[in-house]
Amino acid sequence: MAGQCLFVICAIISALFSCCSSSSDGPFIIAHKKATLSRLKSGVERLSVSFDIINHGSAAAYDVSLNDDNWSKDLFDAVTGNTSTSWERLDIGATVSHSFELEAKQKTMFYGAPAIITFRVPTKSALQEAYSTPIMPLDILADRQPEKKFDLRLLAKYGSLVSVVSIVVLFVYLVATPSSGAAKGSKKKR
Repeated sequence: MAGQCLFVICAIISALFSCCSSSSDGPFIIAHKKATLSRLKSGVERLSVSFDIINHGSAAAYDVSLNDDNWSKDLFDAVTGNTSTSWERLDIGATVSHSFELEAKQKTMFYGAPAIITFRVPTKSALQEAYSTPIMPLDILADRQPEKKFDLRLLAKYGSLVSVVSIVVLFVYLVATPSSGAAKGSKKKR
């Protein structure tokens, strides 16, 4: 049932997309926004935000601007990059990328809004707008249990030594321990 509903919804969206893209002879901007948290040390967490902006339309977009000013200065400090940028032109099928890093100031649950992309179309006087995909809520500076990961460097460094020691111990055990078949055989001969 859920699969059928999802199929119907995808079919409707696909039909709407094809109708919109075939009826307009202009740019169709899609922007993917992605945010990734990484903990540097206790109490310090960085947020990497990246965008991929694609023109799926049938004409070039001009004076393309990305503005993502949803990051409160009370919660974040800029580390690298800018939250806004611009490009002179985005051709048909072209992709541009942008990224920046922020450092979290305090523990909170953050709900980020989509970024705004504005662009100019030669056939229209008004600037056009598009929105990026939203991000999932971010649990910033949350108390997390440390992850226990198997360190492959230890395996590479000590793996052969462990193998040799294991083989030697197994050999000594086999030589030192009498076999159970020999003990049974000696009891029957008596």
